[in-house]
This record gives sequence, structure tokens and C-alpha cells, in this order.
Amino acid sequence: MTLENAQKKLADFGQEHLLKYYDTLSDESKSALLAQIEKTDFGMISHIADFGKNDGRGVFSPLAAMQRDEIVRREDEFRTEGIKAIKEGKTAALLLAGGMGTRLGSDNPKGMYDIGETKHVYIFQRIIENLLDVVKETGTWIRLFIMTSEKNNDASVKFLKEHDFFGYREDKISFFTQDMAPACDRNGKIYLEAPDHLSTSPNGNAGWYSSLLKAGLGHLFKDEGIEWINIFGVDNVLQRICDPAFIGATILADVSVGAKVVRKAAPDERVGVMCLEDGKPSIVEYYELSDEMMNAKDANGDPAYNYGVILNYLFRVSALEAVADDKMPLHVVEKKIPYIDENGDLVKPEAPNGFKFEQLVLDMIHQLDTCLPYEVIREHEFAPIKNATGVDSVETARALCKLNGIVL
Repeated sequence: MTLENAQKKLADFGQEHLLKYYDTLSDESKSALLAQIEKTDFGMISHIADFGKNDGRGVFSPLAAMQRDEIVRREDEFRTEGIKAIKEGKTAALLLAGGMGTRLGSDNPKGMYDIGETKHVYIFQRIIENLLDVVKETGTWIRLFIMTSEKNNDASVKFLKEHDFFGYREDKISFFTQDMAPACDRNGKIYLEAPDHLSTSPNGNAGWYSSLLKAGLGHLFKDEGIEWINIFGVDNVLQRICDPAFIGATILADVSVGAKVVRKAAPDERVGVMCLEDGKPSIVEYYELSDEMMNAKDANGDPAYNYGVILNYLFRVSALEAVADDKMPLHVVEKKIPYIDENGDLVKPEAPNGFKFEQLVLDMIHQLDTCLPYEVIREHEFAPIKNATGVDSVETARALCKLNGIVL
């Protein structure tokens, strides 16, 4: 992109300030800035007008989960089907690892965080060791996609290589970076985080599929015969990945997506809940649950909206391909955004100062026709690390790891 073309594009969206430092930059930095301007979708800034307004959600109704008693009763059937799919190379895993460890007090990628007490035990290590359990059980190496971000890709790849991928076969791992979205102030002006770089953030947990295709990795589905892909977040160190029983249950249910869920600890627990929205699978956020919904009961007298999602989904690849061109909603999220001020100094705000833009996996699920919520035991599969202390923290995750016999 030429400077003149960049000036015109920025003028069309009222973002001319992004070239404020252009004349002071090196030739290399000028090229980098122009390239970023060229690939940035400035049109999404118009969505800040929708911030805080009703999303236009549809009518919610309960979606029954497959509960533990049925899973235990049919476990041999499910495991047999799941192991068969794994051995035939029909399953892949995808780790969403674009985040940083900022809330844990670290400037490194979140996966590099060490939760060990008597030895090093990294979040990346715990996740890969969980997947290796299935590799050992089935005698089959599973394709592992790792989605990083432009902010943490180099550090993540370097770290995993230095640790020999914690025993995973390097030729079975494919890295790609998540698409980024611009971040702006409350007036819709995009921040600069450096004189030669726009402030950006990952485009949400539903951005993995389009980012994977854009990275040119979609051919692996066809080349390797992959029919199912298990996506999961980097937060949860007890995450069971490509779990044969979960895979088998989802395949035998003949649905487009399976979702691991846990029973809510309390009616008002701050987790998204699997449901139907206008008759299609979806997730209702905790703050969207009315008192009536929280008190609703199913046929057995149990809470009707009782199963929280843990960001572990098994998608049928053909179903994703069918809806790939459908436009997903864009969500505007209030966040703390580092930026350079009028003096060129980096400012790290202590309170939200603008907006980021995300596509969410709940909308990806809502594009599909069928979903199987699959209950897992919270204490065995849900140890999220979101905070340094307190709820869903390093402390609680360590305690749960020890409960499951993991030596830290």
C-alpha cells in the first residue's frame, strides 16, 4: 500500500491520526505501518454505536444435556466409537492460545505460566500431557493446531521448541496466528500502541476457523481425513482433549457440535449456559438469565438451565464448511487498552478506556442446527486459571491438580 492510498483509506473512516508519526519512522517501520493499515477492517468501528444495547437475542428455551448416569452406562459404547474415529485419523485438536498472562502478573504468553511448586509445570505442558494420554491410549498421533496471536506467537513457538513440545511430535503440530481487530477509544478513534503499530486485539474465540483457513491450513482436513475438530482454551489445565467417550457420544448422537458442560455450582454462577435460542443451539450468558429461567425446572425437577460451558467443543468439519460464509455478529467489549499518548509515551490504563471487537463461539454454535451438551465432572475436568488469586485462579487450579494426582 502506498502512503497516498493509506491516507485516502484513513480519511474515509476518520482515522488520519494514525499517520501522526509516519515521517519519523524508518523505512522498515513505514512499510509495516502501511501494511497494517491495508489489512485492517476499519468498518467495524461503526459498531460502537451498538455498545450496551440489546443484542436482539431470540427466545431462549432449555436444551437437555447428556448426564453422567447415561454416559457411565454407555461409556464402553462411546469409547469404542471414539477410539475408532481417532485411530482412523478423523479427529484433530485445536488449542486457543492467543492470550497473555497479564492478569497473572506475567508479560509472557499465558501458556508459559509456571504453576509448579516443587518443579516446573507450565500451562502448555499440562495441556499437551493431557492430549498425550489419548495418544498413548490409542497409539495414534493426533493433529494439534495451536492458534497464537501476533502478540505472543514468536514467544510461544520459541518456548515450545525449547521444551521439545513436551514430548509431542513436532510434525503433528501446526501453528497459526489469529486475525486481529483494531481497538479504539470511546469516540471511535483507533489507538496507536507504538508509533508504527495500531492497537489491536484478537478477534474473539470464534475467530479460530476463519484464521485457520486464512493461514492456508484448511487443506489438512481433506489431506488427513479430519472430520471432527476439538477446540479448547488455554485457561483450563485439567482440560481432557480428544476424549474418546466425548467423541463417540457426539458421533453417535449425529449432531453438528458437542459441548462439554458442568453442573452449575449455584443458579447464579457466572458461566454461560447451553440452551436453545429460537429452536437452535446457543449459549445464554449468566447476566442474561432471568429469575424465571434460573428457577425453571426440567421434567426431573432439576434446574432447566443447569449446565455451564467450559470452552471445550467438538465441531463437525462439514457443518462448519456449510456455514463458513455466514456472517457472525460482532460484539463490542469495553476493555483496558494500552496506548501511546500525545507525547509518544506508552500508557497502561487502570480502568477501561475504549472498545475491542470480538466474534464469539456462542454465535458459531448458533449457526449450527444440532448440539449435544455432554456433562463432565467439574473436579476432574475444570480448573480454569483466570486470576492470580481467589476464584478460578492459580491457587484453585493447583488444588484441583493435586486432587487429580498431578504432582506439582
